[in-house]
Amino acid sequence: MNETILITGANAGLGKDAARQLALLAETKKIYLGCRNEAKAQAAKTELEQVTGRSIFEIMIVDVSKPASVRSAIDKLSQPVDALIMNAGGMGGKNPTELTSDGVSSIFAANVLGHAVMVEELLKADKLKKVAMYASSEGARGVKKMGMKRPDLKTNSVEEFVSIFDGSNFDEGADGMEIYAYVKYAATMWMSAMARKHPEIRFISMSPGATSGTQVMNDLPPIQKIMYKYIGFPILMPLLGMSHKLEKGAQRYVKAISDESLITGTFYASSENKLTGPVMDQATFFTEMNTASFQDNAHAAIQQFAV
Repeated sequence: MNETILITGANAGLGKDAARQLALLAETKKIYLGCRNEAKAQAAKTELEQVTGRSIFEIMIVDVSKPASVRSAIDKLSQPVDALIMNAGGMGGKNPTELTSDGVSSIFAANVLGHAVMVEELLKADKLKKVAMYASSEGARGVKKMGMKRPDLKTNSVEEFVSIFDGSNFDEGADGMEIYAYVKYAATMWMSAMARKHPEIRFISMSPGATSGTQVMNDLPPIQKIMYKYIGFPILMPLLGMSHKLEKGAQRYVKAISDESLITGTFYASSENKLTGPVMDQATFFTEMNTASFQDNAHAAIQQFAV
């Protein structure tokens, strides 16, 4: 039972709908809406209160691409949370390998760095009580029918993971979708390492699946954005049974933090080569994900930037 929940990227898309669904559960007493923009956060809070009939939402202004913002937000957090949903992310803008002031690529900063700092700060302050969920992606294990290759790491060493985080692993002009898959793979491995290092907390990686209405495509270059956001996901992919509605993706988040039969340290997503349907342990067909040394290397690489 999760009474208090923190969701990042909660003002739109999957994050907002997860907040709506969780608010409809009687056990939920408070939901922190982690958002970058005050005005958008207030608009989401007002809408959620109207559609759920509950006044249990509290805004947390936080930019997960900036560790300083995350540390400040967690320091101000008034009470511990039972569950954390790490939903915020994106494709890293027009130049996903552009370095931030923290020495990492913008795509890594948006999807991973702040979330890693958030988990560490919550644990340090004893403000995370039960479960942490990271929003991964089927891209982290590849989808042949979408032309998405499985991330092909040569060694899974600390150095190789660092090269993914600082963008040096990729050629200039590399496709943002490919980089996104590598970043999600690395973050998923980090989550598995965290599960072993902190057995008192459940760490679950969960892909929302191919979801229409998600905000993740907003950062793609214009042509790709039009193809995926306005044609592929809402029209073509549903006809082919390759995407589902926003509510279905958000339901996976709710399942991740609520279903205690899900095993800590596991990456759950659609079955092999699919983007929708029931979720399953991805290591059943991507065995590298169960390699503890690879997981620890991803963790060590992230810690180089998250300290």
